[in-house]
Amino acid sequence: MDRNRKWVPGFEAVLLILLSHTTVALEVPLDLPQPPTITLQSPKDYIFDPRENIVIHCEAKGKPQPSFSWTRNGSHFDVEKDSKVLMKPGSGTLVIDISQEKAEAYEGTYQCTAHNEHGTAVSNNIVIRQSRSPLWSKERNEAIVVQKGVSLVLQCRPPAGLPPPVIFWMDNNFQRLPLDKRVSQALNGDLYFSNVLPEDTRSDYICYARFPHTQTIQQKQPISVTVLDSSPDGERRPGFMLPLGTTSTQMVLRGETLELECIADGLPTPDISWQKDGGELPSSRTSFHNFKKTLKISDVNEADGGAYRCTATNNLGTVHHIIKVTVNAAPFWVSAPRNLILAPNETGILMCRVSGEPKPQISWFVNGVPIENAPEDHSRKVDDDTVILSSVQSGSSAVYQCNASNAFGYLMANAFVNVLAEPPRVLTPPNRVYQVITNNPALLHCASFGSPIPTITWFKDSQISIKNGDPYVIREDGTLEIHVAQPLNSGKYTCIATNNLGIKENHVFLEVKEPTRILKQPEYKVVQRGMSAVFECKVKHDPSLHPTMTWLKDKGELPDDERFEVGTDSLIIKDVTDEDEGTYTCIMNTTLDQDSASAMLTVVEKPDPPTDLELTDQTERTVQLTWTPGDEHNSPTQKFLIQYEDLLHEPGVWINLTEVAGTSTTAQLNLSPYVYYSFRVRALNNVGYSEPSQPSRQYRTNPAAPDENPSDVHGVGLEPGNLVISWTPLTGFQSNGPGLEYKVQWRQKDVEENWSSKNVANVSQYVVSGTPTYVPYEIKVQALNDYGSGPDPEVVIGYSGEDLPLSAPDSVRVMVHSSTLAEVHWEPVAFPSVRGKLQGYKVYYRRERGLHETEKETKEEEQVLSFSGNRSEGRLPGLQPYSVYSVFVKVLNSKGEGPPSPSKTFETPEGVPEQPSFLNVVNHGMDSLTLEWGPPTNNNGRLAGYTLGYQPVNYTSELGPVKVMTFLANETTVTLGNLNASMLYKFYLSARTIKGPGPNITQEASTAMDTTRIQPTVETGKVRPVGPPFGTVNTSVSEDGAVISWEYFGHHKNVYVEYIVENSKEDWKKEAVNGSHSHLIKGLKPGMSYRVRVVAKDAADPTVHSTDEVLVAVPAVPSRQVDIATQGWFIGLMCAIALLILVLLIVCFIKRNKGGKYPVKEKEDAHQDPEIQPMKEDDGTFGEYSDTEDHKPLKGSRTPSNGTVRRDESDDSLVDYGEGGDGQFNEDGSFIGQYSGKKEKDTHEGNESSEAPSPVNAMNSFV
Repeated sequence: MDRNRKWVPGFEAVLLILLSHTTVALEVPLDLPQPPTITLQSPKDYIFDPRENIVIHCEAKGKPQPSFSWTRNGSHFDVEKDSKVLMKPGSGTLVIDISQEKAEAYEGTYQCTAHNEHGTAVSNNIVIRQSRSPLWSKERNEAIVVQKGVSLVLQCRPPAGLPPPVIFWMDNNFQRLPLDKRVSQALNGDLYFSNVLPEDTRSDYICYARFPHTQTIQQKQPISVTVLDSSPDGERRPGFMLPLGTTSTQMVLRGETLELECIADGLPTPDISWQKDGGELPSSRTSFHNFKKTLKISDVNEADGGAYRCTATNNLGTVHHIIKVTVNAAPFWVSAPRNLILAPNETGILMCRVSGEPKPQISWFVNGVPIENAPEDHSRKVDDDTVILSSVQSGSSAVYQCNASNAFGYLMANAFVNVLAEPPRVLTPPNRVYQVITNNPALLHCASFGSPIPTITWFKDSQISIKNGDPYVIREDGTLEIHVAQPLNSGKYTCIATNNLGIKENHVFLEVKEPTRILKQPEYKVVQRGMSAVFECKVKHDPSLHPTMTWLKDKGELPDDERFEVGTDSLIIKDVTDEDEGTYTCIMNTTLDQDSASAMLTVVEKPDPPTDLELTDQTERTVQLTWTPGDEHNSPTQKFLIQYEDLLHEPGVWINLTEVAGTSTTAQLNLSPYVYYSFRVRALNNVGYSEPSQPSRQYRTNPAAPDENPSDVHGVGLEPGNLVISWTPLTGFQSNGPGLEYKVQWRQKDVEENWSSKNVANVSQYVVSGTPTYVPYEIKVQALNDYGSGPDPEVVIGYSGEDLPLSAPDSVRVMVHSSTLAEVHWEPVAFPSVRGKLQGYKVYYRRERGLHETEKETKEEEQVLSFSGNRSEGRLPGLQPYSVYSVFVKVLNSKGEGPPSPSKTFETPEGVPEQPSFLNVVNHGMDSLTLEWGPPTNNNGRLAGYTLGYQPVNYTSELGPVKVMTFLANETTVTLGNLNASMLYKFYLSARTIKGPGPNITQEASTAMDTTRIQPTVETGKVRPVGPPFGTVNTSVSEDGAVISWEYFGHHKNVYVEYIVENSKEDWKKEAVNGSHSHLIKGLKPGMSYRVRVVAKDAADPTVHSTDEVLVAVPAVPSRQVDIATQGWFIGLMCAIALLILVLLIVCFIKRNKGGKYPVKEKEDAHQDPEIQPMKEDDGTFGEYSDTEDHKPLKGSRTPSNGTVRRDESDDSLVDYGEGGDGQFNEDGSFIGQYSGKKEKDTHEGNESSEAPSPVNAMNSFV
């Protein structure tokens, strides 16, 4: 603070008190008196195009509407006297027509003034200048001749234009000259060569200047440059061409862009670098241009001042230049003055806080007049940048101007002081609804105006007073802020504006919504070209908001292509192409928020085929193949497959040769002789193999001897006395040359020393005849061609042809282990008699007869068991007990079987019998069952008898104790007595020999039902019933319904009685009767006939058992109720009631015809109560009883449009006897409408009047 500044006592305290009038800028409603405010003005420096009209803007608001005037160059500018100047109606904007005038005549400094009865506002000084694009001065450029390597500057020196032109260099063909580190254009437009080269020689170096306002281009005369190479300049250290010397200075204004430039010469061309001494370059505002020869720092501030060092370096040395930068500042606002709205006797303050370098001078004006020249105002005190207004009075409104200036510019601001006495008003529209998303800030506005400034208070739901503090903040402008809105903050809010002149309230509403969230984001997709891509985007949002989903591709709109299908929560791209690749974003927008998610689509395809196949490094057996890979289509190549075609041996057939890694582009190929090679390459990625490349040129290899011999050499005799030698022949590719043959060699192993041989061609086998039977031979096959033989072949052992064995096995004997298993032994035959490769032995055996039989009528089929290898025993399983068998043995080789051994017989001992052939229950008694059975099919010995076991089964499938009986072999029937009636029994029967009992045969059966009592149904899920489950069905009809009874022998768990009306198409009705043999069907209609059946079924058994249908006729039952209409007492009562009604009707009609008055009217005439209105002459209604509720029309009645009840011809009616009732007679004389009390009751509530019933009520009670 300036220590020389004079402060009045307590001035700091006054500033603190008045600060509230400077913190909030209030807008005065336009319907209230206020001084002018400038709302629009042209920039301070206005350069106009002479081809267009000059438009100088000046708009202002105020109450009353301001009037406008102008000054030009400090003097009044009379707009009305100049026909070329037009001021727009309702504003101060000037439009100057310069189409036929010299534009220079209107250049100058203009200022606009807006005035009304409350003050005067002024605009900035607006400097109007015409844009200029002058021609280049005529000059003659001398041709420049320089030696190679020297530096050179071509000067541009464009004409001074307004604004300055843009400079660039081109040739005669309007092509820009290429710039680089060696050749660059300086900021002033000159062209610098750090060193020249012969290619810089040209005659058309032309500098062009483009003037932006007029869009015109001027050009300098061409400059010719010739570079000589006769005595070139040698390499040299760097030196600075611009700026010159070691140091320089530069001034820049705060907020502008600092441009520093260093251009150096040298050979080789130097590199430029920058640094700031004692500090760092501001990285966020620093950029390098012109190959780092220009340093730019944007938005300069005071900290950017200092020394900047540029360094030029080549391999011969380094040079530095320091640029000292000074930062000055035109005036800039720290705090501009704000409008003041003061109530009478209030105090306010205007502050004009500015800064700049050098420090700006501040001047105050009132209504455009310097404050020292303005009328004296004792309430006003000026102290440098502050004006204090104390105890202002009505009529002292004015506009104050603050002007701050220094050598680099000025600032000017208007601020009015408006003295008003105005009660509060709330400017925010009433009942505004604010909607925010949960966890976001909410701002509830309460824009208000009043003088004095109103105090704002807030209430929630008209009850809760809101104070500053979490979660609420009340701003200075009255806005209520909720930092983090939650659903519980939803509701009605009331703001109240109060000053000493009144109070005003306003209601707003806050709705806190759920945020929009993408639950399932789209995922990265790799899709093959031609397939479909699906992106899902599932969203959760507030139910009251209506979201819209938008899909973008690479931050732009989706292509207009029907292949793109946008669903409610998905995007489908059909028939994907390479152009569809990119980033897809789904954006879910609501009116309050949005959420978005992105995913990449990568389109892949099989690789393009390799190209440019080339063969190099050729030798007899190798060659190197190189190629250029094709496009991988976003899927890396995994490997390359090299294939070849043998044009000599297999033209048109491509064979895989080798594979190399996907990163290789060469392959060393091993070749075979005598092949006409052609190569091609295929690339493989994740999608598949590419198409083959174009074939390489043909490469032929020279013939040579075979590299290999035939494979799979075998020697096998197919007939006795021969040996067939076979092999897999070589292919033409393997032959290595013409004249391919095979040298076949053989000799008997361990017998012959010399090899027999035979050369053959175009075959794959050779037959050697006259060989001994089945002897080993050593065999080899060698390939040879016109160029030599293949490698020494391997020796293979083969055997000559086999013959049938000569001998049979000796000493055959049998060992019987059990009634079903025997073991055969024999002596193996001698190896020479096998006459071939021993395969094994075959044992033939047959059952001749049973031991209890004398002779088998039909012979059984012979059975054979084979035992491989050199065996001498074998087992015969599965024999039949108590039988005679024969057996013999043969030896076996590859040719066939030898002669049989002598047949040998043996016997098997007894075994257990098979189960009896059948078991039947032939007679069901109430307490007995008769069983019959048959003997086993095979006794397997001497039958000793039978064993029978049986036990009862109850309805829960539980088994009772077993009783056992034995029988002789000749017994096949038995009757079991003393059994329980209606009981299920299970039987087990087996036959036996001396070896024991055989397997059981089982059966189940039930005894007959005892009709004297009802037995529960036998229930089992395991046993099927024997015979039909139902017997006889009986029916009878009682008073309670139809009784159905039946016989039942089954065991099903679910038994039902079903019935249906005869000839009906309805579904059968079903009633469960489990555990019973009778059932009562209730609810049958008398006089109807029913079809009835009993049904049994079980979940474990799909079969449904049913009785035959029986017809049950239910007779029509005579009613036992007494018909009340025939009773004497009832007839008498009805007659008495009818007589009473008749008497009442007669009385009513008599009274009506006589026209007599009722007591109500007499009572009115007697009392003459002044509050009781007489009957109206026009409609005849009683004034006292004309309650509007009493004149509501009944359903079905009609009322006049005036709401009164219409009378018939007679003035007397039954309506007159009520207290406001509106009942009437129909045209036929019948009465309608309930006579009511003073107020009609709802028809659902009934009439609950406590008054005595009227005659009409009595009548209605009998209707």
